[in-house]
Amino acid sequence: MQPSSHPQQNCCCRLEFPKRNGVVVSTQHHRREGATMLRPALACCKLYISEARNATALRAIERAAAGLRPAAVLVNAFPDDAYNRVGYTLVSPLAGGGGGGGGDSAPPPLHRAAFGVVAAALEAVDFGAHAGAHPRLGVVDHIAFHPLAGARLDDVAALTRAVAADIGDKLQVPTYLYGAAHGEGRTLASIRRQLGYFTPNSPGEQWRGAPDSSSLPVAPDAGPATASRSKGVVAIGATAWVDNYNVPVHTADVAAAKRIARAVSERGGGLKFVQAMGLTHGEGVTEVACNLLDPASVGAEQVQERVRQLAAEQGLTVGEGYFTDFSQERIVELYMQSAEAEASQQ
Repeated sequence: MQPSSHPQQNCCCRLEFPKRNGVVVSTQHHRREGATMLRPALACCKLYISEARNATALRAIERAAAGLRPAAVLVNAFPDDAYNRVGYTLVSPLAGGGGGGGGDSAPPPLHRAAFGVVAAALEAVDFGAHAGAHPRLGVVDHIAFHPLAGARLDDVAALTRAVAADIGDKLQVPTYLYGAAHGEGRTLASIRRQLGYFTPNSPGEQWRGAPDSSSLPVAPDAGPATASRSKGVVAIGATAWVDNYNVPVHTADVAAAKRIARAVSERGGGLKFVQAMGLTHGEGVTEVACNLLDPASVGAEQVQERVRQLAAEQGLTVGEGYFTDFSQERIVELYMQSAEAEASQQ
């Protein structure tokens, strides 16, 4: 199944719907004749967990992700064995102005679902034992909140700050804000650079274990001032929609992939609104992993072609790129299908 606005990709996203342990596997949609459902203001939360090889840990995390269904729905899981990393996408109506205030007795469902996933991941995964070909800051490397249909970025930012405070205070993980959730709009890339994110710490362009020191070069926005070796730290932010698009490069030479990534990225003088990393991705293959910060302006087709051109200049060929998630339109559609299916059973 391919995202509706992502025609070029071979999408290997794994759609999750409840079946075992509350996690869904069917995508069938049954609409009653004449039935309609108003579309609420929606937000999504993408959580990137530093684990893709331990099936027991993943089952525990996915049980937590499905625990608030139907109020919050797990619409996608994307594991990557080479990176030893999995991305989860949760969707829920954005209730109570985003932060659970205004007299609400409990935080919104998306807040509780995201917190539950983080808590389960911290319980199931030991950051000190992790190894993979993708950089990471902790057990929960990155959490991104995005407004979807009818939602405002300001409200999503308020929700993000509330979730970050709970992760820092209740789970004792140093937490760094970025984007609209940060007072000065700090970017994800900038805080990652300050924390040494992009530098491998193990031979073979691998990231392995936790840093030797628990001290942090930048004070966190929430949580303790030092990092636990078993948990690490987390970056959490709110932004407009971002597409993640990766292009395989047919070479084992990661230095070549890094040169291509640098040249294709805005930071290296390349395409506007594009961030890119060159990474190893399995035996004899590397990858240019891209964040498309404004996919309506610069999309996957432009990135694919530019990576192809840059690779050809080095005598290399590339594979067809792929997204790691559905389009935002498809994510909204999947949520509405799930909500309508739940309503039809009541």
